[in-house]
Amino acid sequence: MSVTAFSSRHTAAAVAGNALEFFDFTAYAFFAVQIGDAFFPGHTPFDTLILSLITFGVGFVGRPIGAIVIGAYGDRAGRRPAMMLSFFLMCIGVLGLAVTPTFDRIGVAAPILVLASRLVQGFALGGEVGPTTAFLIEAAPSGRRGFFGTWQYASQSLANLTAGLIGFGLSNVLSAASLASWGWRVPFLLGAAMLPLGWYLRNDLPETLEPADRRKSPTTRESVDYRRALMLAVPMLASTTICYAIFNYVTTYARAILGMDQQAAFGGAIAWGVCGFVFTLVGGALSDRFGRKKLMIWPRVLFLVLIIPGFIWIDRARSGAVLIGVTALLTSLASLGNGVSLVCLTEAIPKHIRSASLAIVYAISIAIFNGTAQLLVTWMIRKTGDVLWPAYYLTGATLLGVIVMSLMRETAPILLGRSGGRVGMAAP
Repeated sequence: MSVTAFSSRHTAAAVAGNALEFFDFTAYAFFAVQIGDAFFPGHTPFDTLILSLITFGVGFVGRPIGAIVIGAYGDRAGRRPAMMLSFFLMCIGVLGLAVTPTFDRIGVAAPILVLASRLVQGFALGGEVGPTTAFLIEAAPSGRRGFFGTWQYASQSLANLTAGLIGFGLSNVLSAASLASWGWRVPFLLGAAMLPLGWYLRNDLPETLEPADRRKSPTTRESVDYRRALMLAVPMLASTTICYAIFNYVTTYARAILGMDQQAAFGGAIAWGVCGFVFTLVGGALSDRFGRKKLMIWPRVLFLVLIIPGFIWIDRARSGAVLIGVTALLTSLASLGNGVSLVCLTEAIPKHIRSASLAIVYAISIAIFNGTAQLLVTWMIRKTGDVLWPAYYLTGATLLGVIVMSLMRETAPILLGRSGGRVGMAAP
């Protein structure tokens, strides 16, 4: 497979499902208030928001199951069949939320259907990350695996950006009543409209897992590095996924907690999407030249120092400009290493068990930490009255990430070559 071919159509096909799935989850987070009003009427607006966030978290329950089922399928049948299966299930989840009538129309059946669609969506996404990340690493040229591998996280930021732009546009065009009545459905219907294109692109993907790869036994060194990476995987992914969850919470946080207007809140989401997309790819490219660990650790150290001061500034100013500026700075620093950490972990896992191993540890981390982050910080804000809880939680997660990532072995081929292959494990 040529670099040119891989860098265009095959890259788009690999990340299409991931982008669409995260677009769906991101749109849900952005419109959590309106979705809560539509399906989960409560005694107070805060009760409605909590019920909506609980449903958002339920989607993460299905992820470990999907990771086990679809991830193992990716190591047994191949990357492409697993990616097609997860994409098919995602179609069901996306359409489920987009077309479900409100509570006022069908009563308790409405929240039940929404819960079911979130579970299916979570199952699909749980099995999506392992096969697609494995494909990106295995199909990319050895010297550019960092850049191509970080497209997995970059596609998430692209989804966030798209959802933010759509939300910003809707908030400017529609009245608050129209947005609450039907406008919130528009992003989900647009996502559903893109499903045929994603299916078409994926259906033409080559296979990167050959029959010989499934019979290959790892060397002793590979087994040692794999066990080490596996022990570090969950806390490392917990750090990156909590970062994602908190920035995904910015729109709801700005509106429901800080009382900022809708346009300012979506401005923060757009800044997050742009900076996340650009700096994730920049980090991946730099890691191909300077190594994975430098990009994983040093930007994160600076990010750690700035988190709490940044959130204090947002709280005191409560202006769109400050929200956008702080979000842009923090997102840029975090994104330089977030995608690289996933590449490093993928490279450390032997090819014949890569899809399942990566899918399972990723899904466990997502289910435990991403699925609960927004609910936890909202609950702590309510209990303590301190609006800086997102910053506290993010600081703790980032500190954990710095410690754990410093224990990972280097996996960048350029540094492995200099050391005769003793620093870590080369991937494909």
